[in-house]
Amino acid sequence: MDAVAGGSAVLSPTVPSSGLNLRARNRRAYYKPCSRIQAHGKYRNTALQLSYQYPFRPCITASSLSIDEKNSFVDGVFPKSTIKPIDVVGKTFCSSGVLTYGNGTMGASSHIAEEKIGVLLLNLGGPDTLDDVQPFLYNLFADPDIIRLPRPFQFLQGPLAQLISVLRAPKSKEGYAAIGGGSPLRKITDEQADALKTALHSKKKNVSVYVGMRYWHPFTEDAVHQIKRDKLTKLVVLPLYPQFSISTTGSSLRVLQRMFREDTYLSSLPVATIQSWYQRKGYVKSMADLIEKEVQNFPRPNEVMIFFSAHGVPVSYVEEAGDPYRDQMGDCIVLIMKELKDRGVKNDHTLAYQSRVGPVQWLKPYTDEVLVELGQKRIKSLLAVPVSFVSEHIETLEEIDMEYRKLALDSGIENWGRVPALNCTTTFIEDLADAVIEALPEATSISSSSSPTKEQDNDNPVKVGNGGLRYPFSSSIQLFEAVGGFGGSSLMAWV
Repeated sequence: MDAVAGGSAVLSPTVPSSGLNLRARNRRAYYKPCSRIQAHGKYRNTALQLSYQYPFRPCITASSLSIDEKNSFVDGVFPKSTIKPIDVVGKTFCSSGVLTYGNGTMGASSHIAEEKIGVLLLNLGGPDTLDDVQPFLYNLFADPDIIRLPRPFQFLQGPLAQLISVLRAPKSKEGYAAIGGGSPLRKITDEQADALKTALHSKKKNVSVYVGMRYWHPFTEDAVHQIKRDKLTKLVVLPLYPQFSISTTGSSLRVLQRMFREDTYLSSLPVATIQSWYQRKGYVKSMADLIEKEVQNFPRPNEVMIFFSAHGVPVSYVEEAGDPYRDQMGDCIVLIMKELKDRGVKNDHTLAYQSRVGPVQWLKPYTDEVLVELGQKRIKSLLAVPVSFVSEHIETLEEIDMEYRKLALDSGIENWGRVPALNCTTTFIEDLADAVIEALPEATSISSSSSPTKEQDNDNPVKVGNGGLRYPFSSSIQLFEAVGGFGGSSLMAWV
C-alpha cells in the first residue's frame, strides 16, 4: 500500500525457471465458507457478508487447469549506480495529460447515439504533500477491510485509526520526503486514465474515464457522483490491481456496493467489473518485455536472479478469510516466467512479498532474511520486479530502490537493477482497453441481476475468458469473518 514508508518484506523461495510449479491444477473454481467461526461467544456456521450477497467465486485461473490445458490456455489467451532520493513532484510518467473535475479525474463527456459509456479506474491513492500523510493514513486505517474489529468494539474504529495514523505519520513522512515530498500515484493514474481513453477512442469506443481513489483525492465517492451527473448508461469498473485482494479491490468494491444499492439511478445502471486481470496476454507480455530488456543491462545476463516483489498481506487474510491473492500471485509468476522461457530467458527467479509491518505473521519468507540468504549463496546479480504495482509509488521508489537495494548490496549482491513499473506502457494500456471492450456486453445492473443460491453458485462457478470479469460487482464477493482474521491479532500489524 502507498501508506507504508519502509518496513520489512516477504519472499517466497528461489525457484529455478526450469522447474515451474504448476500447483493446485485441479483446484475447484470457488471458495467454501469458513467451516466454523466464533461470534458473540458462540460458534456458528455463518458468513459475514459486508454488504455482498453471494459467495466469493474467484475466476478460473491458470492454476485450475492441467499442464496441457495451461499450455494451451497461455498460448491462446495470455500469449508475459547509486540510487538517490528521487524528486517525482511534477514529473510526467506518461506522454499525455488528463482532464480533471474538482479534486477528481474524468473524461470529457462522450455522446453515442444509444449509450454513454464510462470506465471507472480504482486505485489506493496517496498523499500529495507531507501535510497530507497523517490524514491519508487515518483514512487507510479507518477502513474496516484493513483493520476489522469485533462487532462490540467497532465504535473504536475512528479513535483507533487516529491513534495509529499519528504514531506512524513521522516514519511515513520520511519515506515520502525521500521521493520528493508526496506520492506520484495520483498523477500517474491520471495519465493512465487519459492513455486508456485515447486507446479506447482508437478502437472506436468513445468513453468517459474516471479515477476513484480509496483513501485520498479524488475519492471513489467523488467519481461516482460525477458518473451520476454525466448520466452514463453503462459502466465498466477496472481496479488497477492485477491480482484481487480483500484489502485492495475488495475494499473499493465494498464502497461501490454500498453507494449503488442506496441510489435508484446507480442501482439500475448496467455495470461490469473486472476483478483481476493478471492472466491477460497484454499484462504478461508487458511484464516480460520490461524484464527481458533490463536483464540485458547486466554484465552476465544469464546469471541474473529475477526478484519479483509484491505487496504482502497478513497470512490470516488468506488462510482464514479466503483471500485469493497468494494463489493469484503465484499463478501470475508462472505465466510471466513461461513467457520469458519461451523467449529464451531461462533465469532463476524468486517471489517477494514486501511491506510487512507489525509482529503478526505475513506471507513468508520475509525479504530482509532472504536477501541475506541470497548473498550467502553468492548470488551476485539481482533484478527487482514490482509485479503487483502498475504505477511508481513509495513502495517502488523508496522501499525497493533505497531500502532493499542497500540491504542487498550490504549482503554481498554486487549488481542490482529494478524493472520500472508499467505506468503507461503501450501494450499494457492497449490490453486494458481490450479488457474494457470485452466486459461491456456483460454489464448488468444490481436491480436486474438475479440472486442465485449458494448451491447454484458452487455448482456453476463463473468461467471467464477475458480475465477476472464479474457482473455486476455486487454478485461477486463475500468475505468470511474468522476470529483474528481482520481484527484481534491482525490489529497489531498496524501499531
